[in-house]
Amino acid sequence: MANIVITGATAGIGRASAILLASKGHRVFAAGRNSQALAELDRGHENITTLSLDVTDKQSVDAAADNVHDTLGGQGVDVLVNNAGFGLVGPLELIADEDWERQFQTNVLGLVRVTRAFLGKMRERRQGRIVNVSSVAGRVTLPFFAPYNATKHAVESISDSLRHELHPHGIDVIVLEPGAVKTRFGSLEQDQLQRWIDSASAYSAQLQTLKQFHHDLHAKGADPVTVAGAVVAACEDHHPAPRQVVPFLPGSLFIAVKAWLPTRLADWIVRRLTKLP
Repeated sequence: MANIVITGATAGIGRASAILLASKGHRVFAAGRNSQALAELDRGHENITTLSLDVTDKQSVDAAADNVHDTLGGQGVDVLVNNAGFGLVGPLELIADEDWERQFQTNVLGLVRVTRAFLGKMRERRQGRIVNVSSVAGRVTLPFFAPYNATKHAVESISDSLRHELHPHGIDVIVLEPGAVKTRFGSLEQDQLQRWIDSASAYSAQLQTLKQFHHDLHAKGADPVTVAGAVVAACEDHHPAPRQVVPFLPGSLFIAVKAWLPTRLADWIVRRLTKLP
């Protein structure tokens, strides 16, 4: 049995992962901001302890970490799953500075804050694991997804650096890269795209085309339980792969196209797939 903290555990991948890990006998600290969703997790599942945690607020993060460490007698957690995040989409030209900042505060600096809060105890024990939930979007960038994609590219880079920094201290760093998943995440992105379309900007026609591509992509997306299974494996396996695409296809093919083809050809393929001019 492992002691595991999961951020963003009130919905989607985080919630499914918390429930699945708890069902396998692990002690799960499920963290998030939605008090009603946290209460439902608390009431409905054994082995789950909920934490009120806002990754954009250092005091909230530190208080949650102190709570966990006190509960565990000061020994720290075995695994930290950094899953909290949201997607900001739209034309780069029109997205306000404060929205860009909010995106990075949550998806990047939030991950850094939480990691910093739990890492010290792992390092002292010379044992632990950090699982960062990135995205295929951390390897491949779609048009009008610059803010979200940029944060996931940052998570990839941070994870690579941490993996080397923490190797001598006995701590593993694993990156999971989900593709499209059937969660509320996708519908929220659809709502944003529609708002930009309705604003009658110069990008409305392109966004309408992209919205249909995005809808079709998520309609064929993975079930969050599938991704939760990958989270469980990343927590439990003795020697997990340091970077994993979930599910392996078609995300890995898309990444390979971007990685190995000349940029102009890769760009042409992206435009063909999205049906953008």
